[in-house]
Amino acid sequence: MVWLTVYQLPPYAPELNPVEGVWSHLKRSLANLTKHSLDQLTALVKTRLKRMQYRPRLMEGLIAKTGLDFQPP
Repeated sequence: MVWLTVYQLPPYAPELNPVEGVWSHLKRSLANLTKHSLDQLTALVKTRLKRMQYRPRLMEGLIAKTGLDFQPP
């Protein structure tokens, strides 16, 4: 039973990494906000990431944007 598939990717390929899309989306949502402390910024980032976690269509879109097929062969 094959449970792991390994794909060789280029050394630097942010367009193939769904995490880059997550960070890009997060940064856009924080673009015009100012916080008074690192604690406030940390809390805001955690809240925004939590919201993203519960938006499966957003996550699916970020994965689809890479053009990679994550279905088992």
